[in-house]
Amino acid sequence: MAATVRLGTCSFADEGLLRTWYPRGVSTSKARLAYYAERFDTVEVDSPYYHLPDPAVTGRWAQRTPPEFVFHVKAHASMTHHEPAEQEGAFAAFRASLEPLELSGKLRGVLLQYHPRFVKSAAAKAELARVHALLDPLVPLVEFRHRSWLAENERADTLAFLERHGLAYVSVDAPPTRASNVVPPVAAATHEVAYVRFHGRNVRTWNIRSSRSADRFDWLYSEAELAEWVPKLAALAAEADEVYAMFNNNRDDFAPRSAMLLRRLLDEAGIPASGGLEPPPREPTLF
Repeated sequence: MAATVRLGTCSFADEGLLRTWYPRGVSTSKARLAYYAERFDTVEVDSPYYHLPDPAVTGRWAQRTPPEFVFHVKAHASMTHHEPAEQEGAFAAFRASLEPLELSGKLRGVLLQYHPRFVKSAAAKAELARVHALLDPLVPLVEFRHRSWLAENERADTLAFLERHGLAYVSVDAPPTRASNVVPPVAAATHEVAYVRFHGRNVRTWNIRSSRSADRFDWLYSEAELAEWVPKLAALAAEADEVYAMFNNNRDDFAPRSAMLLRRLLDEAGIPASGGLEPPPREPTLF
């Protein structure tokens, strides 16, 4: 039986969402998360990459979402070579900040988006081999940002290595450029969890220097672009037990709009999916 493709976005509190997606009156963190959870049953929280949240905050995320809701959280910069750090200490500090969410059973995966300087090498592979033990039982979601890992003559070795060490490969949709910090759009499952991130296809902005991530991921997907992923997601759903398709094109409300378009395409193809639908209108009451 094919897995359900669960759709979500890579934040529920980006500036663009606050400005263009949430209705007037949905203005508190509690209200926003409730609104989001009515439309999606999974989210990737990227803010811990910049600063670790207080455990009280992560506890509230768990309290304010339905029982079946699933969180994935982006690893702090110190865990993925964006900042210098001792590996075990960086992972331990991260898990301490997320402990209430993990104990709730709602935290599933940790996104490890490695810096482009994390080039494939024996030393890099040795570091990756230690990650599963540092995160267990959470799922390490590994996203590479250097082409060396997915070069044609390295691809099979990389995917086999990840599978052997209990690491989930993160498939990406990114700008069609030969830049070294973009890997090809390979859809692969190396774990019972298959994970896809949609970054948009804006070649012009991919490597611009900007303090706002929305400038880099400024792309609204077309139906034709997302249709390319329907058979790929069907194949992942046949191979993995869980499949997540997460949108990181965070200009304005582009991410939820793209997710809703993909949901329609999956429905039309008969592929089980969740998220990306508007809830039915509430019945008016007298009181």
